[in-house]
Amino acid sequence: MKQHHVIDSPYGPLTLVATDGTLSGLYMTEQRHRPAEETFGERDGRPFGAVIDQLEAYFQGELTEFDLPLHLDGTPFQRSVWQQLQRIPYGETRTYGELAEALGNANASRAVGLANGKNPVGVIVPCHRVIGASGGLTGYGGGLDRKQRLLDFERGTALF
Repeated sequence: MKQHHVIDSPYGPLTLVATDGTLSGLYMTEQRHRPAEETFGERDGRPFGAVIDQLEAYFQGELTEFDLPLHLDGTPFQRSVWQQLQRIPYGETRTYGELAEALGNANASRAVGLANGKNPVGVIVPCHRVIGASGGLTGYGGGLDRKQRLLDFERGTALF
């Protein structure tokens, strides 16, 4: 059973989706790979109390690591990439190549990028912390402006 709830954030509305009471989606407006609204289920805020509390603490600069159960639907490779994303410390970045190496296949940076782009739980599974080999920003489902703002926020170089 799916449920959803929409909250405000410094990046605009965030749609939270739960599958059987566990967070399975966090989507920004106009996000690439955002599922159709009708797949989000009934609008109900009950399963999202801890998620909302942790997101508010994160956006206030009080939380640097999320501790939430997640229901992540994806291929085994995608899930392994998403696990690696969760290991990138707050305020730091990794390249697609570094993630591929951590997964044991230095030639898989393109596949890592594709899996990164399909991350269903942005911000909490910090796909915004992945950059190009040259150190520049590359694609982000929520838009490069949001990615830059998230990175600046985590580095302490910008406040909301």
